[in-house]
Amino acid sequence: LCCECGQAHPLLDNHLYNFQDEVDDELICHICLQPLLQPMDTPCGHTYCFKCLENFMQEYNFCPMDRKKLSFQQCHKSSLLVRNLLDKLIVLCPFKAECQQTMQRCELEAHLQNRCPGFKKYKSELQRKKNPTSKGKEDPPAKGETNTPKDPEVPSGGSSLVAESSGAAVVSLGTAEPGLVNPAFEETEEGESLGQKTSLVAETTTIEIHREDPEEELGMRIVGGKDTPLGNIVVQEVLRDSVIAADGRIAPGDHILEVNGVNISSVTHCQAVSFLRHPGPVLHLMVLQEKGFSNKTAQQDSTAAHREVIHVTLVKRDRSEPLGIKLIRKTDEAGIFILDLLEGGLAAKNGKLSRNDRVLSINGQDLRQGTPEAAAQIIQTTESRVNFVILRQPGVQLGEPVEDGSTSNSSSSSSSSNGGSPVHHRRRPDQNHYRRKSNYQKKTVAIKKEPKESLGITIGGGRDNKNKLPIYVTSVQPIGCLFRDGRIKRGDVLLSINGIDLTHLNYYEAVSALKSNAASHSVTLKALEILSLNSPEPSLDIREQGFSWSPLWITWLGLPSYLHFCQDIVLSKGNLESWGFSIVGGFEESKGNQPFFIKTIVPGTPAFRDRKLKCGDEIVAVNGVPAIGMSNSELIPMLKEQRNRVTLTVVSWPGSLV
Repeated sequence: LCCECGQAHPLLDNHLYNFQDEVDDELICHICLQPLLQPMDTPCGHTYCFKCLENFMQEYNFCPMDRKKLSFQQCHKSSLLVRNLLDKLIVLCPFKAECQQTMQRCELEAHLQNRCPGFKKYKSELQRKKNPTSKGKEDPPAKGETNTPKDPEVPSGGSSLVAESSGAAVVSLGTAEPGLVNPAFEETEEGESLGQKTSLVAETTTIEIHREDPEEELGMRIVGGKDTPLGNIVVQEVLRDSVIAADGRIAPGDHILEVNGVNISSVTHCQAVSFLRHPGPVLHLMVLQEKGFSNKTAQQDSTAAHREVIHVTLVKRDRSEPLGIKLIRKTDEAGIFILDLLEGGLAAKNGKLSRNDRVLSINGQDLRQGTPEAAAQIIQTTESRVNFVILRQPGVQLGEPVEDGSTSNSSSSSSSSNGGSPVHHRRRPDQNHYRRKSNYQKKTVAIKKEPKESLGITIGGGRDNKNKLPIYVTSVQPIGCLFRDGRIKRGDVLLSINGIDLTHLNYYEAVSALKSNAASHSVTLKALEILSLNSPEPSLDIREQGFSWSPLWITWLGLPSYLHFCQDIVLSKGNLESWGFSIVGGFEESKGNQPFFIKTIVPGTPAFRDRKLKCGDEIVAVNGVPAIGMSNSELIPMLKEQRNRVTLTVVSWPGSLV
């Protein structure tokens, strides 16, 4: 029997599985007529199993579905989340007599190796047949039959894939990306598995963005790229009052697959930034959006089909003007709902909002799990245009209101995530948590100048910044002594001036220190220059000029660890909940130590509700235990052991602005 699927099949054939439910036809390979394994996409838009397509193309030169001319080299692996969704299909243990467990497909191998009594009995009988003299004694497993799952082997060919193989829900991705591990989807041992009652819902959507000014930035931050462990391009943040926020359909955590018909799921970070910053009046984006876990009844699903998503913009004459909207929460459903529109108010005059509308977002801020106070805070701090995205479902009456936040001035509270049981004493992680490849160089610049001569630089960052960034140069003006000297460049991180440490100062303290020392006859600056990575930074017209410029996300990854600012994020959950995030990275034989990154945050989960964790954040430690040197299969059990509370120490860098 195969040690991965527990069934008998030829060595080179696909694994066999017993699926609990009928699988959607969209997830079926039309060669073997089974759910897809290691799916491959053709240029004509069809998807097949890797082995099925490889075998078919050895005899034919066309697509099995539409018979268009095709070669195997033209095909590419399906997106990471599509493969992730396939691996979450629920399967039955093949040893029905001894084990009635169900689990996600990616967890079957680990179940067989570590927990299944039927497979354990089979291996014992096999061992006795090989060693009949043992007379019932169980010999230790032979070298070829060790219970420890082997690390996935990475093939040398970039296009080939390896079979799913891990004890910790690892999806092996060949050479392009390391394994993805998903604490969001781990099996719970209290009663029924989360996978039995829920399924992860994701949709691929094409979105058309219109810009009155073709040069206007979209207003979102992105992370990822094939030159990072994240692999895909992921939206980290949507900025308020931006083009993307006004549209309202793109949210943090969405994966951008295509830009104007160009596939960017396997390009470098810099290339993706260049595609997204390309000017034009219309932008076509294909995005993959996770919608969270679905456990709706059939009745609820039928009513959902009649819902309508509506975009409404209200324009305030000034910041203090009220909209005249009464917002509430419901006892039986998450989110914010419109209870009433005040007569004569701005919303009532506009006429496009209605009672019972559910507020999905305001100015691009996701409020699907939000509170009325959070919504009120966004509205009150908006200068003029308030962009609503609402969900309208006719005929539904509001439940009992439990909170009225339409006039609240308080921001959304996250104190619940820090409450509960006390945090155990733990070891603070070593600040040097990751020995990075050296892609920076220190430099000391000593110059003589006139006392009244300006340095001629502008700076950004500071430890009071949202991301606690070090001080960096945003521009070198042609009027100062540093421009004449030529050694300090835009993007350099400033360490000190005349012996005064700048690395722990906030923005205004750094400005003051630079100005006071600029009055001297001589100035000595120590700085870090970030060297070019695999891809050069794209040159981008006016948006890179002056104060608006900031380094790309991938640039920050090259900084030495002593310049990182670590913060603790405490998550709390119920016994039957998942943490709600997926991670990539970790130690691999072929690549050595890589940092762990947050790749996906699932809507409706503890990580999503807490709102502090972001896609692209680097996990430094779990409950004070450093993650450096760990593999996926070591970090996953540590996260699973934390039943109701976990402290993640993370470093958060701002995504690249597009």
